[in-house]
Amino acid sequence: MSIAYLTDVEGKWEKLASFAADNPLVSLVGGTLRIADGATFVFGGDAIDRGPHARRIVDTLLAARRTYGDRVVLLAGNRDLNKLRLVRELGGAPPPGAPTDGSRGELLRWIFANTMGARSAFEHRATELGTTRDDDVVDSFLADLAPTGALRQYLAACRLGYRAGATLFVHGGVTSENHGYTPGGATGDRAATVDAWLAALDAFYTHELAAAHPAAELPAPHVVAWLQASGIDRVVVGHTPSGDCPAIVRAHHAASFELVFADNSYGRVEERGSQLAITDAQIVVAATTELDDGTRHAVDFARVRAEPSPVGLRTSDGHLVKAQLADGRYLLFRGLADRRVEQVAAEHGDLARLLRHPAV
Repeated sequence: MSIAYLTDVEGKWEKLASFAADNPLVSLVGGTLRIADGATFVFGGDAIDRGPHARRIVDTLLAARRTYGDRVVLLAGNRDLNKLRLVRELGGAPPPGAPTDGSRGELLRWIFANTMGARSAFEHRATELGTTRDDDVVDSFLADLAPTGALRQYLAACRLGYRAGATLFVHGGVTSENHGYTPGGATGDRAATVDAWLAALDAFYTHELAAAHPAAELPAPHVVAWLQASGIDRVVVGHTPSGDCPAIVRAHHAASFELVFADNSYGRVEERGSQLAITDAQIVVAATTELDDGTRHAVDFARVRAEPSPVGLRTSDGHLVKAQLADGRYLLFRGLADRRVEQVAAEHGDLARLLRHPAV
């Protein structure tokens, strides 16, 4: 089974469209998603907020889920789930510190900017609706969250995690604090296996819905051991921006385990969505990246588990060997001060002196 993975389009239709362009597993035909025979499409969460096509994207993903059933997996992201608060907060129970003497539109703008990290979401919705009236925007969000509303139906079709063979997909990550833990459970009460954890999360999510940024590092060794005891050797996440293209993170002491960050929002190439095709044996990545010198390059490589590769390892000066470019060079990535990043290319021969363990 091949899995096509996309995450964090955040209201930007062009990310979904570019992901589907020339993608052998997922295509867009007349605005409708088509999934190739034998393939599964996993959307990793955060469908809305930072672009003017949130409703269109939600409708498209939900329609695909209804058409293809279990071959379309939708994970709920924080940007999707936090909108559930709006029914209460716009209905007379605003969050602490919110203005109480303004209009509904002013309150919604404040909520987006101060509690949801979505400063432009109000204006993006107005653009999508083609309106200049604040009440139209407020009413549209509330309509989306009504029992039969599009976003409510979308969230009902979502889940919190998904397992495919040895790969686990979640939105935010697996950490020392959350692995095996279900919110509302007794302190210290953790599921013994990944499958039991997913079942508990599904039950929790369904119940809560009815009632109503980790760094690019591997989980702690004991978390990796817990995952591997259930046969999980790969975790794929959204939520944490990884730049222009997905980031694969590995370590020499845990060479058989890999963490894949696939949220390519806030990258230098904002108009394109990365393509990932995933099987237990390999990950195939296609994307576009921009180096520090301003040149853009295609990312096109397959990370095959059984084959040695420098991708996912760190160099002695702190760079992540993030991906392989179509021209054969490797993309080196590291964070700098003030949230800046460095992206440069290196020849394969240069990696021997840069990697802490050059025999890869």
